[in-house]
Amino acid sequence: MISITTENLTLRLRRKVEFGKGAGRKPASSLHIRDREKIDMRATSTLTMALPALLALGSPAAAHHPGDKLDEVMISKEHFFQMIDRPAPPFNLVDADGRQVALSDFADRIVILHFIYAGCPDVCPLHAEKIAEVQRMVNISPMKDRVQFISITTDPANDTPEVMKDFGPAHGLDPVNWIFLTAEESQAEDATRILVKAFGHKFKATEDGLQVHGVVTHVIDRGGRWAANFHGLQFDPINLVLYINGLTNKHRKPPEPTLWERFRSWF
Repeated sequence: MISITTENLTLRLRRKVEFGKGAGRKPASSLHIRDREKIDMRATSTLTMALPALLALGSPAAAHHPGDKLDEVMISKEHFFQMIDRPAPPFNLVDADGRQVALSDFADRIVILHFIYAGCPDVCPLHAEKIAEVQRMVNISPMKDRVQFISITTDPANDTPEVMKDFGPAHGLDPVNWIFLTAEESQAEDATRILVKAFGHKFKATEDGLQVHGVVTHVIDRGGRWAANFHGLQFDPINLVLYINGLTNKHRKPPEPTLWERFRSWF
């Protein structure tokens, strides 16, 4: 019998989904849209077959599920992981249609949050596409209805509703569980940049209309607990998916007692 470890399966999966990143190939961002669609279809097909087995290794029934040691395991696996474990800063913002959205609206989900602005010429589009890659993996698993992806603009003045509505499709984000938020008209123009500071980093506006900033993906557990950060663009998206899965399993309700167990509890 062949034994497949989480590490082996992760390595195989990574090799398959990165077939388009080898020497002599164009970066995904420079590919023609049809070529990118082909890559997405092949990658999604591979993930559809491999991810359930990978996540099964992370289920509560598996012998090596990290459980309460989830953060320790991720620290050992992912160089760009940072454990936080404190309440997330609350926010009340609006979506592209002007509907009010609060972080507390997603208290029953795991939230993947990041800050960007549509006019960013370099890392923001790459960050959005990294989040989209994670979202695709999550959405082919049972976690789809348990995870909410949120992008928040740090440039409310220029990221108009039209710009916000075009941003997701342009970068592969699926509105089924992704939303793009901005400040309300009654809020200060720098309201979301102030919110960034509450999450531990900065977007500093410059005179040429750009912003100097870092790149951080925030993971907020159910109940509003700020669980962790994944820094930069070099983290392995599979590790973020496994971390989300670990949080999901951590919150699973115990099975309902059987009729016999309830009967015995009476005595």
